[in-house]
Amino acid sequence: MNWTAQDMDTYLQQKEYIDTLIVPLLKVETVPGNMKTSASSSEFLMHLTTFIETQFKGRMMLMPPFAYTQSMDLTELAATLSRDFAAAPFKHVFFLTTDVTWTSLKLDGEVIWLPSIPLESMDPQLRKTIIEDQLRQVLPRFTEKWSEQ
Repeated sequence: MNWTAQDMDTYLQQKEYIDTLIVPLLKVETVPGNMKTSASSSEFLMHLTTFIETQFKGRMMLMPPFAYTQSMDLTELAATLSRDFAAAPFKHVFFLTTDVTWTSLKLDGEVIWLPSIPLESMDPQLRKTIIEDQLRQVLPRFTEKWSEQ
């Protein structure tokens, strides 16, 4: 499910089955030399999270991405996100990111870091294969948390 009005109607009717929230964390670089890498990382993460949402539509809600810049205080942002999502009605919260910095911050939820893979020059079939491979990498993290119930 996506964070849209239509999917929210479905969520509100079936919330006992949708216990997982996916939160993409996107670093937006504003230094000209880093902008393309940042955009490529964002593109990769959005393709991946959209694919994950499609695969687990009746189990997960995909939040809009949280974008931040290099000068923002990530410790403060992590505390705010933890506080806000602790009140959300989801049993499992996963933060997906290509920024390794998040792995050292305290968050209420599971941080999944993935190295960014540049997708922009790949043909669509190879892109799909890469995204499927990445799903296979993160799937054990989801199933491990789901089995803790």
